[in-house]
Amino acid sequence: MKKFYTLLLFLFPLFTLAQNQSLDTIEAPSNYDNIYSRTIASDSLSSSFVIFIKKEVKKHKHTTHTENVYILDGEGEMVLGDRSFKVKKGDIIFIPKNTVHSLKVVSAIPMKVLSVQSPNFDGKDRIFVE
Repeated sequence: MKKFYTLLLFLFPLFTLAQNQSLDTIEAPSNYDNIYSRTIASDSLSSSFVIFIKKEVKKHKHTTHTENVYILDGEGEMVLGDRSFKVKKGDIIFIPKNTVHSLKVVSAIPMKVLSVQSPNFDGKDRIFVE
C-alpha cells in the first residue's frame, strides 16, 4: 500500500495539468538509435519525461537535480551510487542529486520509463563519468 501512495504522490503533478495524457499511448518513433525522450510537462519546479531506452544509459550524475524514475515497461540492471540491482515494470527509483547512476536494458523490448526531475531539467547539469 505504501508503494501505491508513493506512486500516487509521484504522479499527482501529471493529474493537475490543464492537459490530459495517457502514458500508455505515448510511443517512440520506429527509427531511434538508443534513447528517445519526450517531454510531457515542465515548469520552473520540475520536468516530466517519458523515456525509451533500447540498450543503455551511460553512467552520469546530475549536480542540481533529483530524479524519480517509474518503470512503465521492460527490465534492466541499474547502478545507483555503489549499488547494482535489477529493475522491472512497476518499480520506482529515487535518484538523489550528485548520485552516479546508469542503466543497462536486459529485456527483449525497450525500457519505457516516466522520469520526473526537479527543479526543471534543461540538460546542463548532466555530467557523464567513467
